[in-house]
Amino acid sequence: MFYGWNPMYWVFALPALLLALLAQALVQSSYRRYLRVANSSGMTGLEVARRIMRTTGLDLVIEGARGQLTDHYDPRGKVLRLSQEVATHASVASAAIVAHELGHAQQDAQGYLPLRVRTGLVPVVNFTSWLGPILFLIGMLLNSYDLAWVGVLAFSGAVLFALVTLPVEINASVRGLRLL
Repeated sequence: MFYGWNPMYWVFALPALLLALLAQALVQSSYRRYLRVANSSGMTGLEVARRIMRTTGLDLVIEGARGQLTDHYDPRGKVLRLSQEVATHASVASAAIVAHELGHAQQDAQGYLPLRVRTGLVPVVNFTSWLGPILFLIGMLLNSYDLAWVGVLAFSGAVLFALVTLPVEINASVRGLRLL
């Protein structure tokens, strides 16, 4: 052991890290591939959003979002935020992303409980998801296992958030498919 580091920590931490990196790579690869495939309607993501909102009666503000894969629905402000690529491309990826995000808007409009729980957790998880690993590493470096455990507990909020998020995302995708 080196400064309190037990190699067994890597047995648990490394697979989780590798799985997260693999998932991110797969999402980005699929996005890039289907951004190049034209959708059958020839409509851009922004046009798809407006059409779906018109047919479903959703009354949302549409704004731009900086970056790639940053598209999201904000239930607090009833805002659909679309990245430049999604808004301007007439692709399968653009239509699918818009439909998924509008699935979240439908969840919000219908008071879908898991979405409300997830929305309530966001402020806490935004804080603890970056603080937890820092406290854990400082605790390990200082041989303060109590501090390391506080870091683990703080980061466990991110795990809870992921568990709550999974059914919300699956449900939004199912709703989105119905919208297309």
